Amino acid sequence: MPGRILVIDDEVQITRVLRAALSAQGYDVRTANDPEEGLQVFRDWPPDLVVTDLVMPGLSGVEVCRAIRSLASTPIVVLSVRDHERSKVEALDSGADDYVTKPFGIQELLARVRAHLRRAPERTAAAIEAGDFVIDSQAHSVTVLGRPVHLTPKEFDLLLHLARHAGKVITHRALLAAVWGAQSAYQPEYLRVFVGQLRKKLETRSDRQYILTEPWVGYRFVPEGWSEEAE
Repeated sequence: MPGRILVIDDEVQITRVLRAALSAQGYDVRTANDPEEGLQVFRDWPPDLVVTDLVMPGLSGVEVCRAIRSLASTPIVVLSVRDHERSKVEALDSGADDYVTKPFGIQELLARVRAHLRRAPERTAAAIEAGDFVIDSQAHSVTVLGRPVHLTPKEFDLLLHLARHAGKVITHRALLAAVWGAQSAYQPEYLRVFVGQLRKKLETRSDRQYILTEPWVGYRFVPEGWSEEAE
């Protein structure tokens, strides 16, 4: 599992601690204490995962996320002292996959890093065909009515989990635990943001509603033309 990790944080002590902790786990780590420098490192040395602070001089972490998303679908974990929902939603909307509040436990951060990096090996090779959808977990591709749809890593993971349980109601807590890990089971803003993003990308026709909200419970994925009898 060890891969390349880029850490962007203007606090030198944070980058030193994270470099030491991640390197001890076998990861190849590079750090940057300036967001623009971090983006240059990203271009010159494409990492497997990025850990970035949210509040930095110059470019903000939100701007860093947007810049990375314009280049690649690399998983992004945001670090921030801001614990209110608005900051989390803004970071997730900008392309972040996860949000960790400072001060944080290093073991929790390492668990989140492992969860994001092992995403691809856990996917099965077989494509899922469900109604209007073909979801190829090995190729990380999605087509809807024959139209390719580009998804970020976490959007893809969320859709894949919904599709594997098509027609069934999945609770908020179960979805969060399955896609982000047990430590995120009480982060409902994650689902609101990512389900909203999926709907914008998938439901481009007014006569198609694929992800249904079950109030106070969770979500259900119902691809057009899908039925339990067809499974």
